[in-house]
Amino acid sequence: MNKVRPKKFLGQHFLNDLSVADRIASSLSGEGYEKVLEIGPGMGVLTQYLLKNRNFETWVVEIDTESVAYLKEHFPELSGRILEDDFLKMDLSFLGTFALVGNFPYNISSQIMFKMLDHFGQIPEMAGMFQKEVAERFAADPGSKAYGILSVLLQAFYQCEYLFTVPEHVFTPPPKVKSGVIHMKRREEPLVQGDLKLFRQVVKTAFNQRRKTLRNSLKVYGIPDDLPGWGDFAKLRPEQLSVPRFVELFQLIEAYRKA
Repeated sequence: MNKVRPKKFLGQHFLNDLSVADRIASSLSGEGYEKVLEIGPGMGVLTQYLLKNRNFETWVVEIDTESVAYLKEHFPELSGRILEDDFLKMDLSFLGTFALVGNFPYNISSQIMFKMLDHFGQIPEMAGMFQKEVAERFAADPGSKAYGILSVLLQAFYQCEYLFTVPEHVFTPPPKVKSGVIHMKRREEPLVQGDLKLFRQVVKTAFNQRRKTLRNSLKVYGIPDDLPGWGDFAKLRPEQLSVPRFVELFQLIEAYRKA
């Protein structure tokens, strides 16, 4: 088998530029984990550089049967570590602590990040390629148009850095947009504690009506105007709140609900 045919329904765009793959693999520190899980390795362009790093053991998860056959033929050193599965449906507990890496399919990249958040205790580091505007969203600062739900949720648990931009022509087939590479390192202590499900819900509810003030977008929580501290938030829009301020807002709502 010489090559794998890219499949549109899987969102496959195979990377051809070896220097990009090398830079992504080299961005991983290898600290605090013994395994790396690559999502959607395709023909192993990134995999080959991960395998060179002896600080960790490389595993891959691939849903495309043609790619799985290619990997088994060309990467015998991966024997027993090629998982033919859907990452979004996988039980990750057997992996223990691991880093996440990949040229992620753009159509499920946000879902991959939500799953990473669900398992942040297992995943101390992530390096990956996304659609450029999505990558910018993850690392965005308050006040920018890119700043949104995943900016706040990811940055509450990880330090996010936008590394570099990748042009369209280095892929087969070339996507219609540029790509961006992100690196995330888990914080020693998350910025948020407590009911994490409620925190996620508060952030989503606020940004789902991002043009409205928080007084209007968070009406569902029934916060009285005279609640101490609420006045500082009520007149603001969500993009005006830094991640620590979002945590303060969540703590206010959490305390009010408990009371």
